[in-house]
Amino acid sequence: MRAIALFIASSATIFLASPSRAQDAAAGEKVFTKCKVCHIADQDQNKVGPSLHGVIGRTAGTHPGFTYSMAMTEAGKSGIKWDEPTLTKYLQDPRGMVKGTKMAFPGLKNDQDVANVIAYLKQFSK
Repeated sequence: MRAIALFIASSATIFLASPSRAQDAAAGEKVFTKCKVCHIADQDQNKVGPSLHGVIGRTAGTHPGFTYSMAMTEAGKSGIKWDEPTLTKYLQDPRGMVKGTKMAFPGLKNDQDVANVIAYLKQFSK
């Protein structure tokens, strides 16, 4: 009985140590205001940065009509596609993930903000 209790306790600890983040698109829209200086998500229109409309599933460095840095173009050629794990890593540290990107934004340090921005972007992707 004691061994079962220890197993349950250790399993609960593992579960609590790695909770999945709930995503909130409305909260993500608020965080996205930091991105709106350079990007649009609800329309397919480039600004200083490429449109993020339909970004989920897109190969990095490939949005039509936008001139990407060589680093971002090479990232796409290497196989980087924008999905949740890749966007999570990129949004946390853009220059760390794609060295040489022209994106000046330092990244989002709050994991919940990252999850929420991704939920916001999902609304405008296939």
